[in-house]
Amino acid sequence: WTHELYLWYDEVQDADPSMSTTSQYFQLMKTTQTTSSGAPKDRFHFTYPTSVWNSLSQSGVDVGYGLTWEIVQSTVRIAYLEPAANLPAATIKANLVRGDSVLAVDGVELATASDQTSIDTINAGLSPSKAGEQHTFTIQDPVTLATRQITLQAANVTSTPVLLVSALSTPAGEVGYILYNEQVATAEPELIDAIKKLQQDGVTNLILDLRYNGGGYLDLASELAYMIAGPNQTAGQTFELSQFNSQYPTTNPVTRQPLTPTLFHSTTEGLSSLPTGQPLPYLGLSQLVVITGKDTCSASESIINGLQGVDIKVDQIGSTTCGKPYGFYPQDNCGTTYFSIEFQGVNAKGVGGYGDGFSPANTTPSVGVAVPGCSVADDFSHALGDPQEGRLQAAINFLATGTCPSPPSGSAAPKTLAQRQLRDRLMVRSPLSEMRFLRK
Repeated sequence: WTHELYLWYDEVQDADPSMSTTSQYFQLMKTTQTTSSGAPKDRFHFTYPTSVWNSLSQSGVDVGYGLTWEIVQSTVRIAYLEPAANLPAATIKANLVRGDSVLAVDGVELATASDQTSIDTINAGLSPSKAGEQHTFTIQDPVTLATRQITLQAANVTSTPVLLVSALSTPAGEVGYILYNEQVATAEPELIDAIKKLQQDGVTNLILDLRYNGGGYLDLASELAYMIAGPNQTAGQTFELSQFNSQYPTTNPVTRQPLTPTLFHSTTEGLSSLPTGQPLPYLGLSQLVVITGKDTCSASESIINGLQGVDIKVDQIGSTTCGKPYGFYPQDNCGTTYFSIEFQGVNAKGVGGYGDGFSPANTTPSVGVAVPGCSVADDFSHALGDPQEGRLQAAINFLATGTCPSPPSGSAAPKTLAQRQLRDRLMVRSPLSEMRFLRK
């Protein structure tokens, strides 16, 4: 299977499967080469229980606390919470807010964790495996710095992919804002409703907040890109063309059909409860401001690349994206779903290859593909959607003046080896949240 479908099949070193379990062997079946920045070329090789995969991709249901963690240096903070109606009772009782920091999990302090047992304890609490699990956390308030201990209980939580939609009165006119966090099937009607609302509000610009959006269905990315740009620049145009390994220059090796591009979808694809073929609303914009972070990945990056391919001006506020112009067809086998990179995407101009991500042009040091815009650190002292929140404020100002605040001096990387090792071993996000995948 690897030799037939893996994008870099000729870079995989053969190993004796009798020396490993199936899961261990699968992890050996990937390239060991690196990108130009020195990062592993394939950081996206994983498996998941098929039942978990189906639940998340089709219905947006995942096991958790109804919140999303974010690593800032070696600190774990709350990036956002789901709406109260979706939260487990224990999460509501804990009165958590964006920016709260985790100091300890089940008695293990993050600042001193180093051995594998400690790391496993922390990860078990941050990423519970089944509903009903209870874990204790020491939480620090982002403003007062006071600490308290809470207990959270995991539950099956349904996500709200489009968390915020608003129209903002700014010096640049009426500006739409969409906080879009997950490209799962249930996002389709939410995105349509968001665009319709902004149509009614008469917005003339749009800020699309993708800082925590790891990707998902490429068809959803195409639908949203169409709803932003409209038909004038997208009709009949390629949103993304999938290129497979060198053994298949003209044929899709999974479907056995001739390679054809994913166009800008102007009608619903039937991913959700909506019927297929319904005309999509659109704003008809010639430019877009995206807010990004290191978790902006895969199909979310496709929105940037796809719109650039048809000459929609894209400006970027935030930090470098994850760098995943790759995707796969999930492969189920005996209760396990395998995710192995099978194709890379290029836009209507044949441009892809952003393995080190997209970066605002004033990012220091320079990394990945430069996009006009501003490097701005994530601001955990304000709520998402607040015009005073650092990245949103910078996006509004950039639309009005074309100027940027002073960029952060280098990345917010951990300063010590121990901090870097801890960060790399923490499981605050499922690999399922950083994907681009196609339907057979």
